[in-house]
Amino acid sequence: MATKLPETDAVLIGVGLVGTMLGRELTRAGLHVVGLERGEPRFTVPDFQGPYMHDELRYSVRKALMQDNTKEAVTFRNNSRQEALPIRRWESFLPGTGLGGAAVHWNGQTYRFQDTDFRMRSLTRERYGDKFMAEDLLVQDWGVDAATMEPYFDRFEYLLGVSGKAGNLKSGKVEGGNPFEDPRARDYPTPPMKEPYGSAMFRKAAAGLGLHPYPQPSANLSQPYTNPEGMTLNTCMFCGFCERYGCEHYAKSSPQTILLPVLLKDKNFELRTQCQVLRINVDSDGKRATGVTYVDAAGREFEQPANLVILGGFALNNVRMLLLSKIGQPYDPESGKGVVGRGYAYQTMSAVQVFYDASVNINPFMRSGACGTVVSDFVSDNFDHGPHGFVGGAYIGEIMTNGRPIEFHPTPVGTPPWGSEWKKAVIRHYNHTSVLNVHGSSVSCRANYLDLDPTYRDAWGLPLLRMTFDFHENDVKMSSFLTDRALEIGRAMGGKQVHGASRKGPYTVTQYQTTHNTGGTVMGDDRSTSVVNRYLQSWDLHNLFVIGASNFPQNASYNPTGTVGALAYWAADAIVSRYLKSPAPLVQA
Repeated sequence: MATKLPETDAVLIGVGLVGTMLGRELTRAGLHVVGLERGEPRFTVPDFQGPYMHDELRYSVRKALMQDNTKEAVTFRNNSRQEALPIRRWESFLPGTGLGGAAVHWNGQTYRFQDTDFRMRSLTRERYGDKFMAEDLLVQDWGVDAATMEPYFDRFEYLLGVSGKAGNLKSGKVEGGNPFEDPRARDYPTPPMKEPYGSAMFRKAAAGLGLHPYPQPSANLSQPYTNPEGMTLNTCMFCGFCERYGCEHYAKSSPQTILLPVLLKDKNFELRTQCQVLRINVDSDGKRATGVTYVDAAGREFEQPANLVILGGFALNNVRMLLLSKIGQPYDPESGKGVVGRGYAYQTMSAVQVFYDASVNINPFMRSGACGTVVSDFVSDNFDHGPHGFVGGAYIGEIMTNGRPIEFHPTPVGTPPWGSEWKKAVIRHYNHTSVLNVHGSSVSCRANYLDLDPTYRDAWGLPLLRMTFDFHENDVKMSSFLTDRALEIGRAMGGKQVHGASRKGPYTVTQYQTTHNTGGTVMGDDRSTSVVNRYLQSWDLHNLFVIGASNFPQNASYNPTGTVGALAYWAADAIVSRYLKSPAPLVQA
């Protein structure tokens, strides 16, 4: 029997990036907020300090900051004809856990999605005709556009102190930035990071091919910065320990460095860690969330009543929580009906390696998670898709994140996979290889979805989330075209050998690609194809808001965190300025 606790104004499910931001906005508005985090409390001091934090075996190989999949895994299959099996080692993607969530171990690559991403369906049909997209694609508009989201992108970038170079201010285009971005009100809060040597060679080669290189926007800071919350960050040391690691130097923007200390001092906020939320509770009429039920570290079950519920977890976990709570109609790929679990998308990645002789030193160990140079000429609809038969695109960049010894061992095609010759090749090429990333979009399709597994359960006896996913033909075509463009740039960089292969199916969970899982609780203007409305408010329960990358109707070329942050501020603004004054649906179905 659960112990019923006193009612609170709002409860947060997850205290990662989204939970921290919403907690701050709601307490600022005068609400008492309880934050429930399933993982442990973690802080820069003492948890992220070296040399302990530079343990590559512990954090990169054994995934110490990630969701404990001995207790709560995800099952996977490529298609609905197969039996799904639990993922017992995180490889392809890395769901975080603990205070701060995945924003503790992220790389810091911080982009804005474009208007052609937010209005992908309508603009594609307008430019290419109604029949250009494959019939089984579930591409849809988000219900917002880039101009609407611009102030929220701006606020998020200034919270993080993002280092970058504007390419399109409202006053006009700016040389050296991204010329394809939508107009922005002002430049980034801090200047770009220093450009590594490999990135400089990429910039020269790309410009020589008529492309438009610019410095990657980075939440690893180029200089000291104090954000609007009064939190001060330091200059990145280029130590190469970003993804999969917490930052010891206060130089990477994470909840611990940009907001959590302020929130934790607020008398209106109460943090409870090691609390596993089992379900969102709903009233007898099925019209309103009444709070949540959770289990603490001692195994005790509690009911936390609340007037407002904010679900702000990792994308996959947001979907699972709604399914476990029986909120919304689960998606059925056979009929095409239902919404919860619909629209799952990932990212379509490939890479090109440029091998130099011993006279060219790349120094891969002097990197950060987000330093580098990229081109966006082939992002979204920045180029003519007409001759190519696919939608979506990719950015291409020399954005090597590290040269850590266990993980980074580049070797040319034809090198034996192990043994003495492999070792010689690693020694020969370690400091003389540049890697180009092709970071591609992923479109939602009818056959890719999320639901509850009928067989496997977690440590609390609840069904695991089941993922059914494979690369769609659209994305395979896109990857082939864009990898060829990256190979052209690689050859122009002057290496002795250039190798790369586009992404092909079937998708496997045994190879790291990105942690950019999206969809499953998508946003939109039509409740028959979306879980939440344009303000991220549940169509079914007006006092439930679901916020995170699970809101994306399809995934774009750029990394998702900037858009997740902007959407969090967008939803928080709607809650504080409209919903709290008159609790009701903000959009009529």
